[in-house]
Amino acid sequence: MQSTATENPITMSYSMPGTQSAQNPDGSSKIVVENLDLWYGEAQALYDISLRLQPKRVSAFIGPSGCGKSTFLRTLNRMNDLIDNVRVTGKVLIDGQDIHDGSVDVVTLRRNIGMIFQKSNPFPKSIFENVAYGQRLLGNRNRGELNDIVERSLKQAALWEEVKDRLNDPALGLSGGQMQRLCIARALAVEPGILLMDEPSSALDPIATAKIEELIFELKQNYTIVIVTHNMQQAARVSDYTAFFYLGKLIEFDETRKIFTNPTKKQTEEYITGRFG
Repeated sequence: MQSTATENPITMSYSMPGTQSAQNPDGSSKIVVENLDLWYGEAQALYDISLRLQPKRVSAFIGPSGCGKSTFLRTLNRMNDLIDNVRVTGKVLIDGQDIHDGSVDVVTLRRNIGMIFQKSNPFPKSIFENVAYGQRLLGNRNRGELNDIVERSLKQAALWEEVKDRLNDPALGLSGGQMQRLCIARALAVEPGILLMDEPSSALDPIATAKIEELIFELKQNYTIVIVTHNMQQAARVSDYTAFFYLGKLIEFDETRKIFTNPTKKQTEEYITGRFG
């Protein structure tokens, strides 16, 4: 990994050149990204991205299709490592730890950073076993503990009341919205600190979408959430901060209210007002 930074980015001032952020009252950052570039082979997809994301807040990434927002989201838990010929330079720090440091265990990293995909992907197992899966991988075989974890996680995902009497039924028999909340419960069961959501409601109907948005609002009390969405109205409803991406570049990042009412950059204003995209 390459970086031009010479100071500890956690203690540096928020006026660091090139880094866009909205300061938390205590000055802390959950995620710090510095001068990040990414290539797929010879094609560069992300250009010199720097920003700070605050703990227990919702940050939304918006921008036209193909602008790099999902690619950038996947850099936060090294999912791009699974793609051939990807090269990344710059720094990504989670709680002050560079996630590309040789001492970082990628499996542990991804356990601590849950990922919710656009298309729900429950395992062909029971509802109970879907939620318990991560804990079993960690070696937990205590049935009593697993029962408690499954119940807690389903309650956190606002799904418990709908499935508590059919935990042994196949997860694939749930509705689309229920399956997406089940996937959220599965991620929560291993107690991550961060949830990444890539278009989590784009395949859902308006009622299911509203439930996911209500859930995001509840979860931010305990989790740092980053959401990619093509729906600007959704970003305005659920997020505290919004980042606008265009052609692989971070154009602007600020409080959501400011982005949607008084953006600094002309490109942001033109996208928000529907002049392109």
